[in-house]
Amino acid sequence: FEAASCTTPSSGSCPTQPFPFNTAVFLFSETSAKMCGITAYLGKKQASTVLLSGLARLEYRGYDSAGVAIVNAGELCIKKKVGKVKELHAVAKDLQGDVGIGHTRWATHGEPTERNAHPHTPKDLNFALVHNGIIENFGALRESLKRKGHEFYSDTDTEVLVKLIDDCMKKSNLSLEAATRQALTQVVGAYGLVIVSKENPDLLISARMGSPLILGIGEEEWFLASDASAFLEHTRQVVHLNDGEMVVINRKTGYQVSTISGDDLNPETVELEGSLDLIEKGGYKHYMIKEIMEQPIALNNCMRGRVRLHATSAPTARRASTCDSPLPTTSGLFLGAETDAPKEQPHINLGGIEQTILKDDQSFSGLDKLRQARRIIICACGTSWHAGLVGEYLIEDLCKIPVEVEYASEFRYRAVVLRPEEDCVIVISQSGETADTLAALRHAKEAGCMVFGIVNTVGSTIARETDGGIYLHAGPEIGVASTKAFTAQVTVLAMLALRMAHGRTIDEARYTKMVKELSEIPELIQSILESEEQRLIEIGKVYRYAHHCLFLGRGYNYPVALEGALKMKEISYIHAEGYPAAEMKHGPIALIDNLMPVVVIAMKDSIYEKVKSNIMEVRARKGCVIVITDAGNHELDDICEYVIHVPAISEPLSPILTVVPLQLLSYHIAVMRGCDVDMPRNLAKSVTTE
Repeated sequence: FEAASCTTPSSGSCPTQPFPFNTAVFLFSETSAKMCGITAYLGKKQASTVLLSGLARLEYRGYDSAGVAIVNAGELCIKKKVGKVKELHAVAKDLQGDVGIGHTRWATHGEPTERNAHPHTPKDLNFALVHNGIIENFGALRESLKRKGHEFYSDTDTEVLVKLIDDCMKKSNLSLEAATRQALTQVVGAYGLVIVSKENPDLLISARMGSPLILGIGEEEWFLASDASAFLEHTRQVVHLNDGEMVVINRKTGYQVSTISGDDLNPETVELEGSLDLIEKGGYKHYMIKEIMEQPIALNNCMRGRVRLHATSAPTARRASTCDSPLPTTSGLFLGAETDAPKEQPHINLGGIEQTILKDDQSFSGLDKLRQARRIIICACGTSWHAGLVGEYLIEDLCKIPVEVEYASEFRYRAVVLRPEEDCVIVISQSGETADTLAALRHAKEAGCMVFGIVNTVGSTIARETDGGIYLHAGPEIGVASTKAFTAQVTVLAMLALRMAHGRTIDEARYTKMVKELSEIPELIQSILESEEQRLIEIGKVYRYAHHCLFLGRGYNYPVALEGALKMKEISYIHAEGYPAAEMKHGPIALIDNLMPVVVIAMKDSIYEKVKSNIMEVRARKGCVIVITDAGNHELDDICEYVIHVPAISEPLSPILTVVPLQLLSYHIAVMRGCDVDMPRNLAKSVTTE
């Protein structure tokens, strides 16, 4: 693998390893990183056009109101709207000016109203500010400012920050930049903020602490956003801001990154690769269905260059080409195998953990550290936590190493006993910016543990702060309900477990079989998408009016039951619960009647007969059963209302297949119920506030 491409403003050189994950930068930086969205522009174009198009690209992040502030001819023009960006566009599209800021707000302090929407200003409208994050000590600051005579028009913590900066400017006779620095020393909490000045239309000020911000650099124009997709059509040259950093952009002198205390920095400039097509719907009605359907390609990319079948004789046939088909064949391109090779020896290569890592003046392989661990702790939230549960089964089964899976939000606040010499920590996050997961990472590092990351977003904070890790390479995931990120996370965890176990705790025959099966998964998912979607649409028509739903699974497929229930409740607003099938008898069975659909994952694995007995318990109480089982298994046809078939595969890899029908079922039910699939109510793509 290549290191990330980058240059420094002064030398144009590239550091040996700009990110702990050893890979090329080819995705959008900080994608799907935050509730709320920020965009800002300073240059020669009409700011309204740039800001509104940028906000439209940030809609997937979840929001309830939007606003812009643009400076023109010495005036600060502000427009806000509750609702969608298109409603803001109608009132702001004709604003003139070449410098401005924009924001989509996800309400935390105060209801979604125009009064609470961003941008916020001081009384004299001298500047405007947009802010992501939560100011934890806003109550004390608000009371202090009230005593000084400041009045507040909103319920937000952001207005407190505005009035604090204004107070520092006027009481201490400071410039806007100096006042911002001084104010931020008094703030406790998370923020990503951008300020535009009425008095100086050649200036933008931005700072970050716990909420992602990225600087885009064009030709005599500059962009700021919480996600580079907001400005990718204009430039691919970016600088990632780290916590505790500020960037001041001046139309005449360019940009300067510094610490909030004022020490100048010289960060790397990274060139992003990728295509705007990756963040468009591509003809699909919703991002979610697009991302479900592109899972074969996403997993192909996830395994490309990592899973290989090395032939023992010279190749006798042409290798499959990415140009021939969007999907790999069994002898596929990412395997590096040839169709007529008489014998193949599989190999998994994970450069991000196999490289030499320097820590505390010692050097060692991350792979060796994981193999030698007495315990592995996986920290994650939401869908990533479900993937972590599958990872627990994989690592304990294949590697014989004890694993604990922790909610990242709980891990940092309870007295977890960490032993740095024995424990390794793995954090999982699609965005690489999830606040609780990032805090768990830092907590583990403070305790001296080696920390590895599994993230999708190249250059994200988790990618930069971990000791090593693995990128998903699944492509941008825009839909709030995660789909392809989950299957990619489980795929990465399967590759990791197999790599750790190879030559140690599993025999060569099992290793060979599983690696080959892993390589075939993109094709198998494609077959599910083609053969089962219509059947799932029919099921959706029957159960779209259900009020409750139960998902049951055992072993490797218990986490899939949890994930299926999460998808159903996230986007269709049907109350759904996931349970280990055997636990149904300890409470949930009381809910079962002829109106309760029960989705059961019953692959013909080591506990199939047990799950079959659980199905009979549901049927005895007139429950409606939808079962997911192996292709060719017809034992359940006369027992269950609906049977969905997926290809047979080794038990540890089955979650990557069994989750796909659950994604489709949730999607189609949500669409039939008239729900906003890509932006479900009260949810954001990922959370960087506690």
